[in-house]
Amino acid sequence: MLAITPGEPAGIGPDLIIRLAQQARPTPWVVLADIKMLQARAQLLKLPLDVVTNLSEPTCRAGKLTVRHIPLAVTTQAGQLDRANVPGVLAALDAAIQGCLAGDYAGLVTGPMQKSIVNDAGIPFSGHTEYLAHASGVEDVVMLLVAGRLRVALATTHLPLKDVAAALTKELLNRRLKILHTGLRSALGLPEPRILVAGLNPHAGEQGHLGREEIDVIMPVLESLRGEGMHLTGPLPADTLFTPGHLKSADAVMAMYHDQGLPVLKYAGFGEAVNVTLGLPFVRTSVDHGTALDLAGRDAVDSGSMAAALALAAEMIDART
Repeated sequence: MLAITPGEPAGIGPDLIIRLAQQARPTPWVVLADIKMLQARAQLLKLPLDVVTNLSEPTCRAGKLTVRHIPLAVTTQAGQLDRANVPGVLAALDAAIQGCLAGDYAGLVTGPMQKSIVNDAGIPFSGHTEYLAHASGVEDVVMLLVAGRLRVALATTHLPLKDVAAALTKELLNRRLKILHTGLRSALGLPEPRILVAGLNPHAGEQGHLGREEIDVIMPVLESLRGEGMHLTGPLPADTLFTPGHLKSADAVMAMYHDQGLPVLKYAGFGEAVNVTLGLPFVRTSVDHGTALDLAGRDAVDSGSMAAALALAAEMIDART
């Protein structure tokens, strides 16, 4: 069964779960959240919701939702952040992670978190990806976004742009390309993945005239990994890498930083894309968007990305088994 966390309770995460629960589903879910919060949101959305608390037999029936109660400190108001609820939000995420590690859940699907309110509560939080890696005790993970056949991974994730070049070391790039390669094979069923690798600088450094990261860091790593049998093309200029001629022969792209690769992917598939964390000891997927506080509790939410995240998680679990 899949563990699901709604993320920020004042955002649209609960709305997405409640809307998708109106349909029967092939994979049983267990939602880790405050029951009263879910019931109040369902009432606000004018949708029926029958909460089931028997975790040993999670329901797949339309209009019913199996919930593991993780209480929040105060009543949630749709669209209104409250620092008092941050410990409860993280408690739900921690319980889901521990359940996955213990084998109670086959995978985890997460709703969007509001990073600012977690940090405002005095808890350093740069994102789900880094939090999951630390809580799971793994050395490193890779953020991969999937929109149909377009798959974009990140060599660096949630960093200020001024820190990217220093963070992009041979060791980091080598490790993350290996995680991406292994994940494409084991989790997504691609036996011989072909990966395009972006350069860091404009025009991939223009032979060193616009930066030496391609020469000093990226090229040596690619040459080494090609010697191990990996199919890697690059470093390529990012402004031409995402053209049909290159992408038609690729299974994934490794971008060097967050806003190099993700704007292209989200333009191609926003609202239908899925965020995947590779390198964890369990399957984890998530939505490709934020908390959308202004839409919470309203009849204006597109649940496409959450539906895609749930479907891909089930596919990845099947691929692992």
